[in-house]
Amino acid sequence: MSEISHEQVKHYQTVARAIEYIRANARRQPGLSEVAAAVGLSEFYLQRIFTEWAGLSPKRFLQYLTKEYAKHALLQSQDVLTASLDAGLSGSGRLHDLMVSCEAMSPGEIKTQGK
Repeated sequence: MSEISHEQVKHYQTVARAIEYIRANARRQPGLSEVAAAVGLSEFYLQRIFTEWAGLSPKRFLQYLTKEYAKHALLQSQDVLTASLDAGLSGSGRLHDLMVSCEAMSPGEIKTQGK
């Protein structure tokens, strides 16, 4: 069994900080450059180690958080535009694209639970 290196521990801690930052700021939709600056790395390096450790890109992680927030809002009877804006998206078209690509359902279908 190999020992964990100091660099591996450092990467793990950096990715954990990036995840915390993205979660705390998800409604503002931070870009890769903002997240990278928050954890003190270049965009390229953060992208590489985040994907290696988390199994998905920072952008995809943010999309997941946004989708889950909006999905919950839709199921709690918010209208599509309000759910979109509250999730940090610029409008209902962005929410539609996100939901179709992630859930294969439109926001309206999610809101009505397929009825």
